[in-house]
Amino acid sequence: MNTDPRDELVIHLPALRAFAISLTRNGATADDMVQDTVVKAWTNIDKYEAGTNMRAWLFTILRNTFYSSRRKAKREVADVDGIFTENMAEKPAHDGHLQMADFQTAFAKLPDEQRETLILVGASGFSYEEAAEMCGVAVGTIKSRANRGRKRLAELMFLDEDGPVELTDKATVAVVSSNGSSAF
Repeated sequence: MNTDPRDELVIHLPALRAFAISLTRNGATADDMVQDTVVKAWTNIDKYEAGTNMRAWLFTILRNTFYSSRRKAKREVADVDGIFTENMAEKPAHDGHLQMADFQTAFAKLPDEQRETLILVGASGFSYEEAAEMCGVAVGTIKSRANRGRKRLAELMFLDEDGPVELTDKATVAVVSSNGSSAF
């Protein structure tokens, strides 16, 4: 009677898990390693020589899987929040050029007072008080001009109030942003 070696895999699962825990020191990671080992053994069962030590063959697969994952982990960076990825990504230059052209067109349509205020408060980083002093008007007037200018720019550029501002130039973002900050 010729038995299928796959039937023997189940017998070795507890020993495989114990070995995986001793290697990884983590139950969840050990379970993943055992699962990977069983999948590899199942798909490569034709390489197993009937009559040889199945446990030794499985332990070898598990050990190789463990060390392969360790080598791979050394080359990887944990980035659960996407912080590293975000800093590595770069928008295509043509998007920025198109958005800048749209911004310049929309900005040119604003009244002079609003453009001047947005340049001072947004792009140049002056406070409302400093801009008011430079323009010789009340602080409330500057705030009003900046607010109306930003609102009109958003309308002209079809920017959604709740959506992200997809501009590559920080000074432009500062002009459009409601808080006047270029920290986007």
